[in-house]
Amino acid sequence: MGKVRNILESKGHEVFSIHPGRTVYDALEMLVEKNIGALMVTEEHRFVGIFSERDYARKVILRGKASRETFIREIMTEHPETVCPDDTIEYCMQKMTDKRIRHLPVIEEGVLIGLISIGDVVKFIIDEQKYIIENLEGYITGRR
Repeated sequence: MGKVRNILESKGHEVFSIHPGRTVYDALEMLVEKNIGALMVTEEHRFVGIFSERDYARKVILRGKASRETFIREIMTEHPETVCPDDTIEYCMQKMTDKRIRHLPVIEEGVLIGLISIGDVVKFIIDEQKYIIENLEGYITGRR
């Protein structure tokens, strides 16, 4: 099975981030603009947490807070689950399933180098299986 680095090689290392001092409203605007479900929270180039649609739903809306008056630092998930580039896709899938999370920041030597989502993991697995099936069919039919 592949590794996290294989996903990053394919999708790239671009990470969208927000400062913890910005408002939830600012973050929501960025989520919509970028068509993504989570932002990495960074302060002085250091990864300090993650803000996701789930954080918004559970920690803002359901608690009656206002998006324009609530700061990211108040509701972000600090110390989220992370992975490293050499972790397997299987490990990531298990971690996402066990922890019921959809995003995994990728950390290498203490530095945020990327982000993978459940969609990235599923796409990788489907592409890998398709490749294996095509090769097996070629082997069986002699079309290699």
